[in-house]
Parts: sequence; structure tokens; C-alpha cells
Amino acid sequence: MVTNASPAPAHESDPEARPLRLGLVGNGNRGVIARTATQGDPAATVVAVADPHPRAQARAAERFGPDVAVHDDVAGLLDHELDAAFVTSLDHQHAEHAIALMEAGVDVFVDKPMATTVDDADRMLRTAHATGSRLYVGHNMRHMPVISLMQQLVAEGRVGQVKAVWCRYFVGDGGDRFFKDWHAERANVNSLLLQKGAHDIDVIHWIAGGYTRRVSAMGGLTVYGEVTDREDRTGQVVTEWLDREKNWPPLEQKGLHPVIDVEDLSMMTMQLDNGVYATYSECHFTPDYWRNYTIIGTEGRIENFGLGEGGVVRLWNRRSEYAEHGHEEFPIPDAPGGHHGADPSLLREFLAFVRTGAPTRTSVVAAREAVATAATATSSMRGESSALDVPVLDPELRAYFDAGQPR
Repeated sequence: MVTNASPAPAHESDPEARPLRLGLVGNGNRGVIARTATQGDPAATVVAVADPHPRAQARAAERFGPDVAVHDDVAGLLDHELDAAFVTSLDHQHAEHAIALMEAGVDVFVDKPMATTVDDADRMLRTAHATGSRLYVGHNMRHMPVISLMQQLVAEGRVGQVKAVWCRYFVGDGGDRFFKDWHAERANVNSLLLQKGAHDIDVIHWIAGGYTRRVSAMGGLTVYGEVTDREDRTGQVVTEWLDREKNWPPLEQKGLHPVIDVEDLSMMTMQLDNGVYATYSECHFTPDYWRNYTIIGTEGRIENFGLGEGGVVRLWNRRSEYAEHGHEEFPIPDAPGGHHGADPSLLREFLAFVRTGAPTRTSVVAAREAVATAATATSSMRGESSALDVPVLDPELRAYFDAGQPR
């Protein structure tokens, strides 16, 4: 029998091509990742944006076209039959916004750190578990070529069994990026040790193959507290004031945030559940901006010099005196896109996860453990710097998320 039925849409036979209606909560600096996601996926469209600030609302049309709907708050997004949404609002708002979306059946991408407290992080996990909405945390550094290279070398056994990981983060733009806007207030970020360190703690956990169970820390507001020139920059964006040549040295900075109560220098020590020890140090007034990892095992060590094209990872795996270039050297691969190619890769992974539940390199459990480690370290740093136990995640939740959030 001959029929005139039209062929099924391509996405019905190919779930990976299914069109997606996306929303965005918080259209500030990191809101651009929603545009990056749709630029790399013509079947995905941002249809609605929520942000109370007039300038951010105007930017919505610039980023997503004149037909995008604009709302003051996350409630407005729930009328648009969204498949998924990006949460890039202020750090302390992540939990509130993500939970509202997941309770409405929307899958969620939440920028790192996923929350500013352990309680909020755990509430997000419990909500995702209870609703079946998929939760994804944007720890893009797992997709950076330099991190992938180091993780691969460790997985290949090139340093033997990992015993120690040291990370130093030189935040050369700290005075511009984190002390001239909302990041400078504890009420918004808890600490910069959490806000910035969540990335590095996640990398340490990934490469070391374990999670921190005990931590201690020290730090303080050592430089920017001496700068008296302050300015309310409400409505401005970071590109308007960031200037690497003009805004130097740090004590000559102008127009810092009216309230500064976060530390600009912090150091923490971690004991992982698999016997690995790690350290993380963060400074917001260095002249250079990059991260340096040293991974030491029973048969050698590796260390990165640079983060992208032109940089290298060096391996020392036999006894010697000082050897500048190590015993073997690996060029860091180049990749196009933000964060040395990590953002496009991360966003492709998220959209595939929404469509099919495909496995992810990122981990919701690990994102929670990064928050728990950094928040506990912050308590140590602001107390007596004594060693504190990191709260353990509910085993039922861990099993659910480690299994890939089946539904």
C-alpha cells in the first residue's frame, strides 16, 4: 500500500539532533556561554533570558536576537517550555535558581562554583535526585587541553602512583576581576578561595583520583584592603575597567568595590581519602596570570608551564640535578574557543547530556566535593587554621550521580 505520509523528523530517529529550547538566568559576563552553546549547535536556541538589570536585559537581544523573551526573574522562564537552562547568576544565587528550574522539570547547567555553601550544594543534588531533572556543573577546566594532557600522563602511569599534587594560582587580574565588583563581598561568594579554587580543587581531585576529607587553610586581605579609592560599579561590566597595563601596581588601583571583605591571598592543605596530599595557593596581586600544577608520584613528577599554545608539560622520571626542561617534554595542544578551547567542548557535552544522558567528563559529585572542600577550608582560614573534616555526601546521592543520573 502506498502512503503519502511525510518522513519522520530527523531528530525522532536521531536523538542527538533533537531541537532544544534553552533559557538563561544571569546575563552577565559568563552569560556568553549560552551564546557559545547555540553557535556550536544550530538545533539549540536560547528563547528566554532572566536578569533584573536593564543593561543585561538589553544585552539579551544583542546576544540572542530580537525574538528572545526577557524577564526580571527566573519565574518568568517557566512559561517557555524549556528543555534546559544555564544558570550564570551570582554565585550565592545558583542554588535558588537551579532548584526552581529543576522543580519545574528543566535540566540545568550551573556555572562553577555550583554553590557557596555545602548545604546549598546538597540541596541542589537532592532536588535533582527527587525530580529527575538533569544537573550539570560547568567545571570547564576538565576540558582544557593542558589538564587533559596531565590527566592522560597520570593515567598512563608516567609518574607511577600519585602521592602529592601542588597547585599555585597566580591571579594577575585579581584587582580588576574580583575586587571591583560583587566578587569582593563574602555575602556573594563566601570566599575567593571557593570562587576561584573550586576549579583547581576539582582538577586535583580528578587527577589524584580521590576526594578531600580533611583540610586546613590560612590567608588574609593583605593588599587590596589598603586601597582607599572605591567606586560603585553597578551596571558596568568587567571589560570597561580591566586594563593590564594601566592598573598596575596593585596598590595604585582605583575604584575598588565599596565593600571588600574577602581574602586576596590564601593557602590550603588537603588530605584525600586515598592517601594523597595536596596544596592549593591563590594570590590576586601577581603580575602574571596562570596556573601551575605539580603532580608527584612514586616514579616521577610532571609540571605545566603555561596553559595553552606555546606552553609545555615537563616530565622528570629519573634522578638528576636541576634539569630545566625535564627528561621529557610535551607541547600543550592548541584548541579554539574560550578557556583554551574548554568552553565549546564543555557545552557540546552538556547539550548531549540533555538530549541523551550521554556520559560526561565533568562530575556533579566532584563539583559538590570542590565546594565542600573550599567552604571547609574557608572556615579553617577564618578560624584558627586548624584541620577540619570535610562533610561527607549522602551515599545514596553519590551513587545516583555517579551512575549518570538515570531516569
